[in-house]
This record gives sequence, structure tokens and C-alpha cells, in this order.
Amino acid sequence: MAGLASSAIGKGFEVVFRGIKHVRRHRPIHSRGLRLDGTVVVHDHGRTSGISWIDRPSEGPATARVSRSAGTPDGLPDIVGLAVRVHHPASGPTPSTFSDILLSSTGWAVPGRFLLVPRLSVSRAPLSTMMPYRGDSGPVLLAARTLGPAGLPSSLRGFARSLGASPWQLGLYFATPRGPWQHFGTLTLRLNPAAEEKDLRFDAVLHPLAGAGTYDWARTVREPSYALSRRESGDS
Repeated sequence: MAGLASSAIGKGFEVVFRGIKHVRRHRPIHSRGLRLDGTVVVHDHGRTSGISWIDRPSEGPATARVSRSAGTPDGLPDIVGLAVRVHHPASGPTPSTFSDILLSSTGWAVPGRFLLVPRLSVSRAPLSTMMPYRGDSGPVLLAARTLGPAGLPSSLRGFARSLGASPWQLGLYFATPRGPWQHFGTLTLRLNPAAEEKDLRFDAVLHPLAGAGTYDWARTVREPSYALSRRESGDS
């Protein structure tokens, strides 16, 4: 029954994405965004999530894109998206790899952490994965919250103007679906206006979080719309 429900939801998202893609051929959603680059630090936090990347202290580069989901006019609330690519160091002859984490503005407590929430302020917006990863000990959600600076609007022009050359610092958190959030790391990002943002794409299905699995139902929900988004605009 769960499999049928997941498949139906996934097909529903695909239909919606297909309709939007006729209008926005390059990106159905999150069509406008800003490129950021920085570092991600996983602290020695002394807690266990069941996902190796969260549980082992590390530091490495990160590439990110902040965007507005629906692309509403500046000054109106929109769902804030933050896509983060964590670059993992090479191990011996193995080339470096990366994991993509997709976060959207939600609530913080239960059940709000599972609901998309349009926001006027990025600084006040909790950002979460909504759907859990599969850890060794069960399902794990990820989230991020702005530590500084305050007053960053969700308008992209306003965000760029307010942030300027300052770093955007976010706390990283994990939790079980109904449990309290646990602070495990820090993400520090800076605007990179000279870098190309147009073709920067993230995919949590193709590039899963290191040490984490994916639940079949979550993959079934995501994959149809993700596959459609990967296609070039001229593909049938």
C-alpha cells in the first residue's frame, strides 16, 4: 500500500513538473538563484546519528545555490531553497566525490518540519530536507538555520545586497523525524558573483549523502520529477 501511494505521489509531481517545464524549460522550479562557495565543518559533537558523514569530524569545501522555488516577485514570500554540494577528499587512488543536500524552508517543530513554508526572511527560515535519510539507527532528517548575519531577505537582489562580502553562517542539525534537533556542524558560505550559476545543478538521488541510504518510498516520490528536471529542454 505504501509503495502504491509513493508511486502515485511521484507520478503526480511528475505531471506538475512536466506542465511547469513547458513554461520554464531550463528549470521548472528554483529558476532564479545565487551561487555561493565556502566550507562545511562537522564538529566533534559526541552524538550518534547513524550516518558516517555526520558522526565523524571533518572539514571540506562546499558549493551552494540559494533560490526561490516558485519565483514569485521580490517582496512577496516564497519557499527558500538551499542546495549544498559537500566535496569529499580523495582517498588514495579514488577521485574526490561529493554529496548533494537539498534543503527547503519549513517549520522547525513537528509537524511543521514536514511542511513547506513561504518566507520573507532567509535569516529567520529553518531549512530542512523534509524527507529522511536512512541511517544505521533509523530515519534521519537534516536541517540548517542562519547563525548570522540577521536580516537577510528572501528576495535574491536584497539577499545579495544585504550579505555583500560578509559570510553567511548556518548551523547544521540532525534529528529523528519526531526528535529534537542536534547541532553537529557549521556551514559558511560567501557569494561568488564571478562564478557561473546557470548550469549549476544538484541531485540528491544521483549524489546521496555519504554514509546514508535512501528509503524506497522516498526515492519513488522523488525520482520521476528529478529525472524530468535532468532532461534538456529539447528532450522528449
